[in-house]
Amino acid sequence: MKRAVSALWARRAVRQAYLYTTTTTATSSSPEVGASASEAWDGRFRLHKPRGQHLLTNPRVLDAIALRAAISPGDAVLEVGPGTGNLTARLLASHAARVAAVEIDPRMVEAVTARAAALGLADKLTVIAGDTVEVEFPEFDVCVANIPYGISSPLIAKLLFGPYRFRTATLLLQKEFARRLVATSGDGEYNRLAANVRLVADVRLLMDVSKRDFVPMPRVDSSLVEIRPRGIAPGVDVSEWLAFTRVCFGQKNKTLGAIFKQKRMVTELFGQSQRGEGCAAGPSLGALDGDSGEDDCGGNDDGRNRVVGFSEEEVAAFKERVAGALDTAELAGKRPSKVSNDELKRLLRLFNERGVRFH
Repeated sequence: MKRAVSALWARRAVRQAYLYTTTTTATSSSPEVGASASEAWDGRFRLHKPRGQHLLTNPRVLDAIALRAAISPGDAVLEVGPGTGNLTARLLASHAARVAAVEIDPRMVEAVTARAAALGLADKLTVIAGDTVEVEFPEFDVCVANIPYGISSPLIAKLLFGPYRFRTATLLLQKEFARRLVATSGDGEYNRLAANVRLVADVRLLMDVSKRDFVPMPRVDSSLVEIRPRGIAPGVDVSEWLAFTRVCFGQKNKTLGAIFKQKRMVTELFGQSQRGEGCAAGPSLGALDGDSGEDDCGGNDDGRNRVVGFSEEEVAAFKERVAGALDTAELAGKRPSKVSNDELKRLLRLFNERGVRFH
């Protein structure tokens, strides 16, 4: 009798878990018959596209992501945005010792918890209910994420510039964002995001994923990328570097000489260097991106800014030091997108030697 009751409970648990998972869409890369049984979705609750709730449903892609995550025996895995557990199920079945999943939607928390129970793997799973950007992550060796595109930059900033030490992060990102992330100096897409990430990590593109592999279908395709933190110090103060690149890429279509020789820029930097004030207050979760418009520290050269308490001669001498650093680095005539990180680090050191600081 007990065995019959247990079997009945197990069948109900499996059925409940599957009710909260997603259906496979018909694509050119459709899985073999029967491969999508654990991804069946009957629409028991609404998925919110404005919140970025697009669930990956193609079993072949899910299998590929789990494989590309390169999980070793005994690893602690952090999954960000498990949704209904399609990828979680594969991570739990891997060599991982444990999986911690961070999910903000209570319905998804319930679904992924039921999924793990139905698979008999609940003891390996810890679900952290909360905002990915706000919660504290447990210790982990590998991070895997299929996240709303809107928090891609904050998550990467949190992983790379937070207190976490891990081997690799395998992230499914919007294709355009991924291309910007893996861009190198000289590329037309090279930007502040790529420069900041490459300061501390190596990045590579793993594969593209069609938008047809998601439910509901998003507007754009995705790409899977791998981020591997380097085990060496970057050689610059990270807070200052982030403030420095914010200035450099804030007006990315101008040369570095044109950016740093603006009168407003000179007075802003002079004030920062003298009083310790600046545009950035250290590493922040949104600090990696935002290079698409005019920077707060740049702006138009209207000549109205003044540094109170200092003479025009002092500001002029400071301007000469700025120009001297650019000339020594031989970067005055180059645009930020054409300059490597090593060149930028050298320029920052030359600025520092001349009393120019970024905050």
